[in-house]
Amino acid sequence: MGAGILTQQLQPLRIVQLSDCHLFADTEGKLLGLNTQFSLDRVLDLIRQEQPNPDLILATGDLSQDASFESYQRLDQALAGFPAPVYWLEGNHDKPAPMLKALNSHHHRMSPCVLDVGNWTIVMLDSTIPGEVPGELFDEDLKFLDQSLRDAKGDNLMVCLHHHPVPMDCAWLDTQVVGSADKFFEVIDRHPRVKAIIWGHVHQEYDSERNGVRMLAVPSTCVQFKPKSDDFAVDDANPGYRWLDLYPDGRIDTAVSRVQGITFEVDFSVKGY
Repeated sequence: MGAGILTQQLQPLRIVQLSDCHLFADTEGKLLGLNTQFSLDRVLDLIRQEQPNPDLILATGDLSQDASFESYQRLDQALAGFPAPVYWLEGNHDKPAPMLKALNSHHHRMSPCVLDVGNWTIVMLDSTIPGEVPGELFDEDLKFLDQSLRDAKGDNLMVCLHHHPVPMDCAWLDTQVVGSADKFFEVIDRHPRVKAIIWGHVHQEYDSERNGVRMLAVPSTCVQFKPKSDDFAVDDANPGYRWLDLYPDGRIDTAVSRVQGITFEVDFSVKGY
């Protein structure tokens, strides 16, 4: 599926990435002691304050904890207030049927798809395995990726998926790296126009580079996982989002912004979710 959003790019494209909202049908639903609707609302307040006119919003998976229609519908309604197209990735906690049912706005679409945005082409992949936590890109996904990158109209390319394709130096999370990561990077390495790969799932900030490709992860809009932890552990960092400026010449500026001035109630004693 292809979608053209902007046909000419003179200024950097402002992209907003949010991820891992883990919403419930019940607005009082909590993950590890944290009300996920409350934390998402605070992150959206921050985005409205800092990014009043984004060009594109990417929601990179685990948008619901219970895969309920009600949770997706509330997210759809909340994001419909932004003057930008919104694209959703499916995460391991999500289910495509209620997601699709909730997507009433023409501005909201799901992966896999290809977006032509100015001088950039963005390829969005579904890295989920139904009923499983770890990710995988199957042969048909890799063929879709390779063909999409080959046919891309943009001079610069970005790839989005839910699961992390590289280890995070976080032992328990690194058992969930995309199982076909080697094949994934074989495809990426064939296409020098790829400038960035972004993902969710890891509930923490990450910014690195591989063979000239920027590698980026985003905090959750709810609970944060403690970086460099061998076993499951929750961090005390606040919820947040990532913004990216994509320049016509392929340069990328990006940073993470977190909610300030609020203490979020999290149960640090929990050893899993």
